[in-house]
Amino acid sequence: MRKAWRWMPVAIVLVAAMGAEGRAFDEPWAFARWKPVGDGPVFAGTGGGSWDGRLRERGFILPEGDGYTLWYTGYERDKPLRMSLGRAVSGDGADWRRDERNPVFRDAWAEDVFVARVDGGYQMFAEGRGDIVHRLTSADGVRWADHGSLDVRNADGSPIEPGSFGTPTAWFEGGVWHLFYERGDMGVWLATSRDLKVWTNVRDEPVLARGPEPFDRAQIALNQVVRRGGWYYAFYHALADVAVRDWTTNLARSRDLIHWEKYPGNPIIGGNRSSAVLVPTPRGDRLYTMHPDVRMFEPAEE
Repeated sequence: MRKAWRWMPVAIVLVAAMGAEGRAFDEPWAFARWKPVGDGPVFAGTGGGSWDGRLRERGFILPEGDGYTLWYTGYERDKPLRMSLGRAVSGDGADWRRDERNPVFRDAWAEDVFVARVDGGYQMFAEGRGDIVHRLTSADGVRWADHGSLDVRNADGSPIEPGSFGTPTAWFEGGVWHLFYERGDMGVWLATSRDLKVWTNVRDEPVLARGPEPFDRAQIALNQVVRRGGWYYAFYHALADVAVRDWTTNLARSRDLIHWEKYPGNPIIGGNRSSAVLVPTPRGDRLYTMHPDVRMFEPAEE
């Protein structure tokens, strides 16, 4: 009898924890169901010999005044590879007009861009040559200053191993910047900073790992974090097989930005549509996939 009573509190704690975890898992998911708006892209490369004949990886859209602004990477396929930054504006998020000042930045390689508006200005995180993240700033979203590659450290303060780190995704909260990044698309790491100069891993293992399901077993990268209903939601793209370049858009959520659960119905968008960005509008949420061109989606009925 004593042994039975000795273990009963442990059993109660385990049952309670399992119950809480089950309730969290059973909570409805936001952002899980989408349908395309129209049959084609709302924005694409020119297809000709211009500097943005083709688009490259993730662009980023922000609501601006009565409309929307898109920052995107363009390149000309038949010339030495050079990634330049373009800007486009729209009144409705569907019809886009290129900025006549394009390209707005071409002093350095800039692709897979993430843009945040903070304190009246803009912070941009982008991949540079060799998939090394660098940071840019702008007062108006047009003229950009490059502040160089990020200094990312392991949890103990030592530099991370040399090599690529890309697909930067930022989240700013409570005076702290959170940076999600991938290394060869082999997982997603998280580093934080208060000064935008030195970034320290919260842990030296991925906070979002590949697998075990087939859809994201080969490669993953995180594109955006948003908050809704007490959860952080992450849109991420994934690859099931490196030999078949068919990217998908997927969803995960977290209470603390560190521990993530993947949506059991992933992927939420297939057909090689990836690099997704959520944009709030007066008519509700829209989701834009950026690869290989910009497609627009709206919530689907349950």
